[in-house]
Amino acid sequence: MNWELLSIIGTIAFAVSGAIVAMEEEYDILGVYVLGLITAFGGGVVRNILIGKPVTLIWEQGLLFQVALFAMTIVFLMPVGWIRVWKNWYAFFDAIGLASFSIQGALYATNMGHPLSAIIVAAVLTGIGGGMIRDVLAGRKPLVLKDEIYAVWGILAGACIGLGWSQEMLPLSLLFIIIVGLRMLSVFYKWKLPKRSLNSSTSGFNNQV
Repeated sequence: MNWELLSIIGTIAFAVSGAIVAMEEEYDILGVYVLGLITAFGGGVVRNILIGKPVTLIWEQGLLFQVALFAMTIVFLMPVGWIRVWKNWYAFFDAIGLASFSIQGALYATNMGHPLSAIIVAAVLTGIGGGMIRDVLAGRKPLVLKDEIYAVWGILAGACIGLGWSQEMLPLSLLFIIIVGLRMLSVFYKWKLPKRSLNSSTSGFNNQV
């Protein structure tokens, strides 16, 4: 499995999602680029800070920056109808980004000798951190914490690798396929974690899985 290709696909998916959110909020072109880049790279930056890797490593990803900028420019110039077509396929590409980035984050932490808890945090932050920062900057509640099950699949990737899942290409490819498949199932069947509201009209537990 070509991890570089998957990183490119994930970067495109995350950058475009940030750009689309910016356009939905009627941001100008600078806002489109800012939200897009934060979505694509924000999780990696936060991960590096927490696990002790130099934040400046982000500047070594020149190819991915170029890919993200190109994708956002295309989306900004794209007819609205085409953007709607992209959004129909977005969940699949986003699942690829979630799986590849979560696995990469877990591998980073594992190779540095961090404990299981840090490996899981690294996986989750790499996979969902950029989207959370994007939503906060856009004035939205982080969707990854309230819609379909999302962060759980990043936790699963981190836990599997932290508990000794082989770092050989074949087992990692299998883990990647599992994470993508579970994410798509959660979208299709609208799986959700139990939640509880403190509003008087809807108080009580609500299990929507």
